[in-house]
Amino acid sequence: MAYGTPRTLEEVEPFYVNIRGGRQPAPELIANLRRRYEAVGGHTPLLEITTGQAEDLAAALGGQYRVFTGMKHWHPFIEEAVRQMAEAGIARAVALALAPHYSALSIGGYFAAIDEAQAKLGSAIAFERVKSWHLQPAYLAAVAEHTRQASQGFEPEVLVFTAHSLPRRILEQHDPYVDQLQETCRALAERLGGPRWQFAFQSAGATGDAWLGPDILQTIEALANDGVQRVLAAPVGFIADHLEILYDLDVQARQHARERGIELRRIASLNRDPGLIAALADAVHQGDQGRG
Repeated sequence: MAYGTPRTLEEVEPFYVNIRGGRQPAPELIANLRRRYEAVGGHTPLLEITTGQAEDLAAALGGQYRVFTGMKHWHPFIEEAVRQMAEAGIARAVALALAPHYSALSIGGYFAAIDEAQAKLGSAIAFERVKSWHLQPAYLAAVAEHTRQASQGFEPEVLVFTAHSLPRRILEQHDPYVDQLQETCRALAERLGGPRWQFAFQSAGATGDAWLGPDILQTIEALANDGVQRVLAAPVGFIADHLEILYDLDVQARQHARERGIELRRIASLNRDPGLIAALADAVHQGDQGRG
């Protein structure tokens, strides 16, 4: 399961409405989101990447499993995947969200979509749920290798790990999201030999809620004030190229850094990296053993 993405500019508004749970966003918010998609060519390759990841995962798992793809906020929806599974006579399944770190607000939403689909369709597939896979060795190894590759010939002074921000209210609910992100960052720093690193959130939503910080733009400001000139971003909370990567980091954060005398680069997304696929396969096997 992945987040979903509009396939055309015409789909941006209904996609945004879906994200808002059916509530119509203000016209200026829709216009802003549309401009962001226009800036990256009108759409992102998330659906194509996710479809490719599913194909690669099916190959890695072998004939024991079939892999179905469902999106949280756009076509093909999770409900469509559950319907296909029910029609195929699937009785047992592993639910895997393509995001390494668990939050009841984010990953929990994927699981809720499965429950809603099953109730609507009258299906009773037994799902094992993989809550997180943020310390899978193959995932960590792949991110570390991408970081080494991006560092060659650049020699960053600071490595900034990033992930999607969430409303601060999750902290009151003892949500594991922030702790898991820190665990991933520490594990990666150890693999990389202890570089100077920081963590920043990114892509906070345009709501009235207070969101987790510091934001990547605030972090860039602070680094600029310290005289830092070369920063490498490693978006560990994301595994594929989509708007939060292609616009929020590659356009917005990079411009913000450039205006403050910082050259900001980022590591290549994992996308269909064999190491990522191996990590997903390991997560599926663990989930199938009831440890998800």
